Amino acid sequence: MLRDSDRLKEYRAKRDFSRTPEPAPKRPKKSKGKLRYLIQKHDARQLHYDFRLEHKGALLSWAIPKGPSLNPGDKRLAVRVEDHPLEYGEFEGTIPEGEYGAGTVMLWDRGSWEPRLDVDAGLKAGQLKFNLYGKRLKGGWALVRLKGRKGDRGRENWLLIKERDDIARDDKRPLIEREKTSVKSGREMREIARGRKVWHSRPATGKKGDPEIVNPGKDLPLPQFVAPQLATLVEAAPAGNDWLHEIKYDGYRAVTSIAGGRVVIRTRTGLDWTERFRALVPTLARLPCDTALLDGEIAVADAKGHTDFGALQDALAKGKGGYNYYLFDLLHLDGADLRRKPLVERKQRLQALLKNAGRGPLLYSDHVRGEGARVFERARALKLEGIVSKQANAQYRSGRTRSWLKCKVGDEQEFVIIGWRPSDKPRRPFSSLLIAVHDKGKLRYAGRVGTGFSDQRLGDLASKLERHARKRPPVPDVPPDIARKARFVEPVLVAEIEFRGWTRDGLVRAGAFKGLRGDKPAREVVREVPVPKTEAVRSAKKSGNPGSEEGGAVEGVRITHPDRLFYPERKITKRDLIDYYLKAAKWMLPHIAGRPLALVRCPDGVDGERFFQKHASQGWPDAFKRIRIREKSGSDEYMYIDDAAGLVAAAQMGVLELHIWGARVDAVEKPDRLVLDLDPDEDIPFKRVIEAARDLRARLQRLGLKSFPMATGGKGIHVVVPLTRGHSWEEHRDFAEAISRLMAEEEPDHFTAVMSKAKRRGKIYVDYLRNQRGSTAIAPYSSRANKNASIAIPVSWESLGRLKNAQPMHVDDFSAPRSDPWKGYFQVKQKLPRG
Repeated sequence: MLRDSDRLKEYRAKRDFSRTPEPAPKRPKKSKGKLRYLIQKHDARQLHYDFRLEHKGALLSWAIPKGPSLNPGDKRLAVRVEDHPLEYGEFEGTIPEGEYGAGTVMLWDRGSWEPRLDVDAGLKAGQLKFNLYGKRLKGGWALVRLKGRKGDRGRENWLLIKERDDIARDDKRPLIEREKTSVKSGREMREIARGRKVWHSRPATGKKGDPEIVNPGKDLPLPQFVAPQLATLVEAAPAGNDWLHEIKYDGYRAVTSIAGGRVVIRTRTGLDWTERFRALVPTLARLPCDTALLDGEIAVADAKGHTDFGALQDALAKGKGGYNYYLFDLLHLDGADLRRKPLVERKQRLQALLKNAGRGPLLYSDHVRGEGARVFERARALKLEGIVSKQANAQYRSGRTRSWLKCKVGDEQEFVIIGWRPSDKPRRPFSSLLIAVHDKGKLRYAGRVGTGFSDQRLGDLASKLERHARKRPPVPDVPPDIARKARFVEPVLVAEIEFRGWTRDGLVRAGAFKGLRGDKPAREVVREVPVPKTEAVRSAKKSGNPGSEEGGAVEGVRITHPDRLFYPERKITKRDLIDYYLKAAKWMLPHIAGRPLALVRCPDGVDGERFFQKHASQGWPDAFKRIRIREKSGSDEYMYIDDAAGLVAAAQMGVLELHIWGARVDAVEKPDRLVLDLDPDEDIPFKRVIEAARDLRARLQRLGLKSFPMATGGKGIHVVVPLTRGHSWEEHRDFAEAISRLMAEEEPDHFTAVMSKAKRRGKIYVDYLRNQRGSTAIAPYSSRANKNASIAIPVSWESLGRLKNAQPMHVDDFSAPRSDPWKGYFQVKQKLPRG
């Protein structure tokens, strides 16, 4: 038990009261008179109800995902959270994006409470009994602590239970569905959100930290993240008035969503970095618009206009701003999607939007029309990073295109760090970094970098290297004399390197470290080879006509009929599906890359004819690789993909579902992924499927196996078990069948292991047949070929209970997770039990 003076320590640590309207705590005071009770409805990442009881001058607090119930048969999970100050009892409003607990808060119930036993003794024993005298909750109640389980990470799980008395009800319509307004203001959640209070570091009142009403009356959704358009490296700038030439900045690409004063800043891969760039939030929130989606580069510039990635890294480390947001495109404005508008029109609207933004930190990235060679030579004379040339009348296309071309003054690009060489100097943790780059599909050694490290960067980088250490080099071509004195790391860290060209052996000359890049995964780092200018311009003119049915090239894949409706009911086009896969690629590729595929194709959308294809055929994009696999009679070619281009190619070919083998192409006879599909009869409530998944998890745990759940996007749940390769397909299938039949034998009223529909009535079919050689299962994050455009979405065991059905997310409302719901999946080392 914490001392009274320490009870609010965790509450303080989680919040910055200069940025959130939540009340700053005072020292807990002795409770006087009636003890306060309250419930706050909190629409954060997941809607829940915060249940609070006054005790010794502070509020004991529990988060209740499903909310309280007057039915004694409903035992509601209540997760113990940090104590809150008494002042919090009157808080109602919105916690800004990027802050802890971001979302709208309503005071749903309040009153007093009366403990029947000593509270401290009850907390220690794990049982509290009390009476509530609230506006909505009354009568006798109990909080009972559950026994801690492995994986709870120190949190306390309790149950909130209504006692049987005159207040208890077994209503068909729960209380939380009947009562949807605040007991304080009478407002609904959306009305509270409309009066949103958002922190400004320099509010109009001039008082630091004083919340200011921003765009009152607005209750608008944030524009969805769009994967940014990327430029192709060329040898020289294009000529002619068809091209606009902008300065190339050396910083972080950022796509920003704005709605009603809310701001979310995302990296090029969709990571939420709003908190990291919080100094930009107030100015962005004040832009004169209801909603907007902006594209630009965040960078630090010196007096001469030179931007420097290393300087940006230093500014972020200090956490005090000092950077600008150079904006060069406007994708959405006040509900209108501008991506199909010509670039010149988008930039005109952007310039008008930023007209009164002042001299910083939001800056309009201006351009010069035509005279590409002269503009580039001017950039060289000023020692700038380079220029980006864009087709003036082109639409906005996600992914790498040739309607945007970049021409660099010097050599600079990202590399993967694969190791380091220790230093002889005691104060220097290493003398140089070993780097690599993907070239022709393989990670290859690219040399060493020994300059560009400040003292601070040396220390920060050394600690990261130690965390990713490994014994052997991750690439085979490190020269022996280098390898002998080197230490190696997993190839996950990406560095920005400035250098003076390449040697004949493919190594960098005179490389200098500029900083780590957290916005680009290592698998996307390739050797940048300039495309001849004439080839790039010819390609851009061919595919960039905004009036044609061609969608240009995305990730190197030529797109045709980008506006074809794949999901008519949700108005999702081929282009939208491509945008989704580019956004989900970071999470999806580790699970799908390098596995033989089976595909559900719907070339005319879900309402048209569909095909199931597992063998390769003519006419498929090169992004689909091929492998010949032995079959019962002879052999045949199967397809697999390795990168985002493969996902784009799948969408181009009308693939709406990607199913994967339980083995990889480098060892098709060695399965490493076991899937048990819980497929319910139509009348089975989804909560029973969740209970079945938990039952299955417990059975696997008793056998020493860790598992991970996935909402399939259909009706059921997949329980996935990662395995170390080493057993046969026969052993793989036999184990899955044994588990399935054991569940059916022990609980015949609930489960069946028989596929027949007649045998499945009122039961959950535990499908083990996906674990035999040649069978497949839906890939994590794959779209589904149904009218809802649902997604097969991995979830954590902790969040599984909050799902209402197996389709919690769809192609058009996908939100990239803040952290991997299957954290640790690829680090699990486990084998099938023997015997």
